[in-house]
Amino acid sequence: MARITTAAQRRRKEIATAYMLLAPALLVMLVFTVYPVLRSVFLSMTKYRMGMEAPEWIWFSNFQRLAGNSTFWKVMRNTVAFALMTVIPSMVLGLGLAMLVNREGRHIGFIRTAYFYPSVMPMIAIASIWMFIYMAGNGLFDQMLIKLGGQSMNVLSDKDKVLPAMAVMYVWREAGYLMVFFLSGLQSINGDVLEAASIDGATGWKTFRHITLPLLAPTTLFVSTVAFTNCFKLADHVIIMTEGAPNNASTLLLYYIYQQGFTNMNYGVSSALTVIMLAMLLVVSLPRFFSEDRKIHYA
Repeated sequence: MARITTAAQRRRKEIATAYMLLAPALLVMLVFTVYPVLRSVFLSMTKYRMGMEAPEWIWFSNFQRLAGNSTFWKVMRNTVAFALMTVIPSMVLGLGLAMLVNREGRHIGFIRTAYFYPSVMPMIAIASIWMFIYMAGNGLFDQMLIKLGGQSMNVLSDKDKVLPAMAVMYVWREAGYLMVFFLSGLQSINGDVLEAASIDGATGWKTFRHITLPLLAPTTLFVSTVAFTNCFKLADHVIIMTEGAPNNASTLLLYYIYQQGFTNMNYGVSSALTVIMLAMLLVVSLPRFFSEDRKIHYA
């Protein structure tokens, strides 16, 4: 009986120790993640502007107003289009870079750092650099077009070209970041498997398609989720390069949230937009994660 009591006490002590070790991380998560989400959900159902003493409860009126707002739907189309233009290209380029640097060499560390460096630069600095690249007439892009016999395009002022131009900038920045995850996945693949495939006569493409890609499935699932969520968290480059011009053709969802919350001081609508963004991320990410996770082989 005493032995059972001692074991139960030891178990309770281990559980208490585990919670004590988790407490700092849980506290940070509650303060900086859970509380802001719950606060946004609450404010999304209120009318609340700067100067009001307390929020006025209006239930789903903010969402109804957004549903009838043409600017909101234009922003949503821009955001979805931007995601389609950036997620897959940045993943493909990141995987290509990872394959390129997944080798031993004298200068391979420098090459990896060079590819990864854009991802650690502040987005404001990157946006400033690319704004000069896209500058009308004197920018590098227009100068290249002129040298090749073309004409100046001024892409940042063209409603049809501004979003693809910003997507190119984002892919350039994001590919190096995703490369790190793919490189980690490639280096975790057992070399004996690849050697056996080579002995069996598998070519480089067949090895990549039938062995490397399937074994990279857990990494690919993680990277796709990261790439998708990251493309929604963009506002500073829009502020620097276009401020949503021309005619909201480059306005993305997070920048629209910023406009409503910090320019118009309409915290209720801003919170409603935040809830919509969170719902989009959950609807796309969670079902895909649970459905594809069952199909993945973890080596």
